[in-house]
Amino acid sequence: MEFQTNDRVAITLEDDGVAQVRFIRADKMNALDQTMFETMIAAGEALQAEKGVRAVVLSGEGRAFCAGLDLSNFGNPDGSGNHPLATRTHGDSNRAQQVATQWRKLKVPVIAAVHGVCFGGGLQIASGADIRIVHPETRMAIMEMKWGLVPDMGGYPLWRGLVRDDLLRELIYTNREFTGAEAQALGLATHVDEDPHARATDLARVMADRNPHAMQAAKRIANKMYDATAADLLIEESVEQDAIIRSPNQVEAVMAGMAKRKAAYAEVE
Repeated sequence: MEFQTNDRVAITLEDDGVAQVRFIRADKMNALDQTMFETMIAAGEALQAEKGVRAVVLSGEGRAFCAGLDLSNFGNPDGSGNHPLATRTHGDSNRAQQVATQWRKLKVPVIAAVHGVCFGGGLQIASGADIRIVHPETRMAIMEMKWGLVPDMGGYPLWRGLVRDDLLRELIYTNREFTGAEAQALGLATHVDEDPHARATDLARVMADRNPHAMQAAKRIANKMYDATAADLLIEESVEQDAIIRSPNQVEAVMAGMAKRKAAYAEVE
C-alpha cells in the first residue's frame, strides 16, 4: 500500500483484508490540524487504490477517537477559514469535508470504533463511516456552535437519515454534550459496546469474508438511497446484479456456502 505511517495516521492491512486505520496524535487527543487533514486524505486515497482492502476500521489511540478541530488553527494563517471554503478540491467536497466524506465514498465498508471523546469534526468523521460502534460512556457533541461556527465537514449530508430533523437541530443549535449510550437512541451510534474496537473488527471481518464485488456494489447502491428516485434505485439494483450474477466470485460464494468452507475470492480490479 502506498502510504507511509507517520505521526498522525497509521494503517495496518491484515491478512483477511481488514485495514486498521488509527489516528495516532494521542498527545493532542487526535485533534485536527492541517497536517492531520492532509494525512487523513492521503490515507483515504491509499485505501481506495489498494485492491486487497475489503473493509476498514477507523479508531483513535489514547483518550479520544478525535476531539475535533485543533484550536491552534484559528491563529494559523494557513488554517481553517483562511481560504475560500466554497472551492471544491475533492469532487463534491472541499479539503476539510473530504476528511469526513471520503469514508462514505470509499469503495468498501467502513466501521468507526469510537471511544473517549468524539467532538465536532471528530463526530463528522465518524459519521462518514457506514457503521459506528461506540463505547457507552463516550463524550460526544456537535461542537461547532460553541466556537460560533456551523458544522461544515460534511455533517449535514452525512447525518441525513440518521438523526430525526428536530433532534439534529437541537444538537447543532445548543452544542450539548451527550453520551455514547444516548447517541444510539439519537441515531448517531449503530451499536454500543464496552470494547468498540473489538466489536468493529469482528464485524469488519464478517464483511471481508463476503463477495467483494457484491459488497462494493451494495455500498454504491446504499450511497444513492437519499438522492435517487425509487425508479432510479430499482434500475441500480438490476444493473449491479446483472454484473455480479454468475460471475466467478458469485459462484464461489455459492460453492463455499454449500461446502461450508471459507470462500477464496478474486480481488476486485
